[in-house]
Amino acid sequence: MLSSKTLPQVTTILLLIVSFTIADERKYRSVRQSSSSESVKRNSDPKEKVRALIIGAFDGTSTDEHKKVNILTESGKALDSRLASKLSDLLKKLGPVKKGKNLLFHGLSEENPIITVVGLGLQNASINQVEQLDEKKENIRRAVARGLRSIRDLDSCKVAEVAVDSMTDAQSVAEALYLSDYRLEELKSTKSHQRQLEFTLLDPDSTSQAAWERGRLLAEGQNMARRFADMPANLMTPTIFTDEVTKLAANTSVKVTVRDKEWMKQMKMGSFLSVTHGSDEPPKFLEMHYNNKPGSKPIVFVGKGITFDSGGFSLKPSTGMDKMRADMTGAAIVASTVLTLAKLGAKVNVIGLTPLTENLVNGKATKPGDVVRAMNGKTIQIDNTDAEGRLVLADALTYADTFEPSHVIDIATLTGAMKYALGSAMSGVWSTSDDMWNKILSSSLSSGDRVWRMPLVKAFSKEVTDCHLADINNIGKTAKSAGSSVAAAFLKEFVSCSNWMHLDIAGVDWISSDSGYLSAGMTARPFRTIVPFLESLALESNGARIS
Repeated sequence: MLSSKTLPQVTTILLLIVSFTIADERKYRSVRQSSSSESVKRNSDPKEKVRALIIGAFDGTSTDEHKKVNILTESGKALDSRLASKLSDLLKKLGPVKKGKNLLFHGLSEENPIITVVGLGLQNASINQVEQLDEKKENIRRAVARGLRSIRDLDSCKVAEVAVDSMTDAQSVAEALYLSDYRLEELKSTKSHQRQLEFTLLDPDSTSQAAWERGRLLAEGQNMARRFADMPANLMTPTIFTDEVTKLAANTSVKVTVRDKEWMKQMKMGSFLSVTHGSDEPPKFLEMHYNNKPGSKPIVFVGKGITFDSGGFSLKPSTGMDKMRADMTGAAIVASTVLTLAKLGAKVNVIGLTPLTENLVNGKATKPGDVVRAMNGKTIQIDNTDAEGRLVLADALTYADTFEPSHVIDIATLTGAMKYALGSAMSGVWSTSDDMWNKILSSSLSSGDRVWRMPLVKAFSKEVTDCHLADINNIGKTAKSAGSSVAAAFLKEFVSCSNWMHLDIAGVDWISSDSGYLSAGMTARPFRTIVPFLESLALESNGARIS
């Protein structure tokens, strides 16, 4: 039973706290009414807009009682001081906010009527070698996304701005905000669109503001690629894709060239062209150049661009075929990466190449058993028309070598086998260079978007080169074994550059519901790993590290 002394304190807490589920609307209304009459009057004005705050709190231990407590960040402490310690007092009485959870407070001040405190876990958290990520950064991202969702759940038309504590890592904060709040809504009626919110950094200095801007650009770059990947195939044809990228590159330092089918014929890209025969949509070959490091050899980044993949005559099952609109996620990531590097002003010389077509069926479509000749002169026996991604990449990789690059990287939603190998936990990586692998691993630890090195051995090469009719078969002799590694071995046959890397992202390209700090839909992973990875390649061996 509560004593008469503790009853007023409990009543105050109940009036000030709204649970992050906001399940009871009447409770929420009563909390709003508990504000001062001046505050109620102010918020009743439809023109008055409210700023909500997200404040971080690390795990700590009380020195006198050895109890778990929250330690507010520097911005949190400054806010608490202005609130006469109301925030810290409530946290003590309620118990600490757990990692990844939040408590939402209303009415602590007229200036900041909504404050959500998010749990950041241990302040000294660092890289977890088993989990292969920087836990502190990841804790911050997940906590910020949780805090933003708690504010969104209020469904208040008055909230117009969300100001966020830097939490010692403003880049991770910005990434979480812009990634978790992204929605593809342009095809829906405006009445169903979520309200637009302005995101700002609380108490910024020059360092935190620069980190915030980098995080925002990385998140917006990933969201750009997510939109490309998620758009319906009839609204993201090869022509539409190249038109949109060309417009986005206008007024930037990125030079864009769009090649047509006649150019492909002149370049003798028989492998790529074999995939285009089944579609009435004209194929395109997009070439992007960004050079902010004159005198250096280029890094060439190649992305698979199948804007819809039916499988051709090797027809896919109808279940889930709609998601094959995103079989151009590799191309989307390449285009967005080059544009983002330009926005960042990165000191890098990069060329982006994206072969774009549909893989459909008609009377002219490639048939199983057909043999074609690739740009490098090798003949290919096509036993499975649904293994088309490697066919378009083969000629693109051969073309990449004409630029005498320092490094070649390709990225593709290449094989369904990746979903069995690594699930959605990480992207598969194959590379001829240990240095490249070490650099992308370092980048992934920081980004939280993980990668795993896969084998690239002669046994897989033999699977494709031991071919009855041609130099190479587009599937292995034992077609259901080690499919992802066999596909990588196929691509290796078309690369001359000694520094080559292949990323298969088929397992990480889609989530059906909001998860962590990514909203539902196409993910464009591992975009935030790739951008700093390319920057680190351009730095060569000077020891600098980019996150």
